Amino acid sequence: MAALICGSLAFDTITTFPGRFAQQILPDQVHILNVSFLVPTLRREFGGCAGNIAYTLSRLGGDPRVIAAVGADGQDYLRRVQSWGASTDHVRVIEDSYTAQAIIITDVENNQITAFHPGAMQHAHRIDVPTGGDIRLGIIAPDGRDAMLLHAAQMVDAGIPFIFDPGQQLPMFDGAELRGFVSQARWVALNDYEARMLCERTGESLESLSSDSLDGVVVTLGAEGCDVWEQGRRTHVPGRPAGAIVDPTGCGDAFRAALLYGLERGWSLQRSAALGNEIGARKIACRGGQNHDVDGVLEQH
Repeated sequence: MAALICGSLAFDTITTFPGRFAQQILPDQVHILNVSFLVPTLRREFGGCAGNIAYTLSRLGGDPRVIAAVGADGQDYLRRVQSWGASTDHVRVIEDSYTAQAIIITDVENNQITAFHPGAMQHAHRIDVPTGGDIRLGIIAPDGRDAMLLHAAQMVDAGIPFIFDPGQQLPMFDGAELRGFVSQARWVALNDYEARMLCERTGESLESLSSDSLDGVVVTLGAEGCDVWEQGRRTHVPGRPAGAIVDPTGCGDAFRAALLYGLERGWSLQRSAALGNEIGARKIACRGGQNHDVDGVLEQH
């Protein structure tokens, strides 16, 4: 069975600032902010939420089907996704655009500042969710605003249960739109900051959200693991120790791939989240969002 992944394919330019952002940004001077971060290292990686999720899911043995848009510079990315055995039948090339680009600065405390150019991602709404076939479930990951709204509605029409993962795109939607996503989704996945914003904008609590139409809400907490909310009750799933803390880029996407893998196989949400914690610990020990291995991880779950 396949999992439909709606989200971005992007190139990540990743740099490291060998200091703390808090030492450079003065809270009482942000109205005249003018800072420059010296970043001695720089590398370019394949990224984007859909690409990162598809990478981990394919490594776990899943069958990811990607819905995304790339620019004229995206052919190498398409070949990369195909090399995993993942389908790109629903990836559209926008010839007069660049593929989405993220420029990421990470400090020594793993705080990140990101500049993002959406490029071809702004045209992802021109791709329709496929109907029929062997698609078991899906995910609405960060993507163009119109694409997220359209693909959520199309998944409902196609009878495909999905995870709503608003990520960094959450601020684009008002309370009514977010309540609409939640009413359509089967599960919601957020980090702790996004969870607070979702509750603020919808006027709901995690307890109430997980008591209504959702089968569960998962809130990731970094090294502390995650909280799983089901039927208004919270269960903490402890984190797993990482072999090294190298790069947090893509950890959330790796976690979400594990959720898809487990839920597609009928696992409980807590068991799926525990797998996500393990894979997130593997990912943070590697640079980039698509270079970690998952060898042996399933044997522990």
